[in-house]
Amino acid sequence: MKIIDDIIEAHIFRLIEGRIEFLLLKRAANEVYPLLWQPVTGRMNEGETAYEAALREIAEETNLTPGEFWVVPNVNSFYNPNKDTVSLIPVFVGRVAADSEITISEEHDDYGWFEFEEAIRLMAWPGQRKSAEIINRYFHHEKYYFELIKLI
Repeated sequence: MKIIDDIIEAHIFRLIEGRIEFLLLKRAANEVYPLLWQPVTGRMNEGETAYEAALREIAEETNLTPGEFWVVPNVNSFYNPNKDTVSLIPVFVGRVAADSEITISEEHDDYGWFEFEEAIRLMAWPGQRKSAEIINRYFHHEKYYFELIKLI
């Protein structure tokens, strides 16, 4: 079994009247895992750090640049039985202005801003839902024993 560590996950949120809204992207019909709703995901380029890849993927997939950007204390994983590999996926979160304009890439057919309950209902992967839960709790100031590591 081989461990793969070249994938990133980046959640984007905005605040609207004190409510957190998550940006989800709907994968295009011709992509792997077609029509699934997800946060920004992608692969790291050679020589790129995970957070650099996350910022690049955010820009490529949404044309957004977060004003603030953090590491989420969660590493997602999945096993691919066809390749006998385990992927470890670092998770990030970025905050954008409420009026940010989005331009999605050809990898996606649609996008939407969703409050937490709807966002986790739409996300296909349990790890992505767990990451969204951590983000939601943290930014609603529920008791945590740590601070997110802020990169921007």
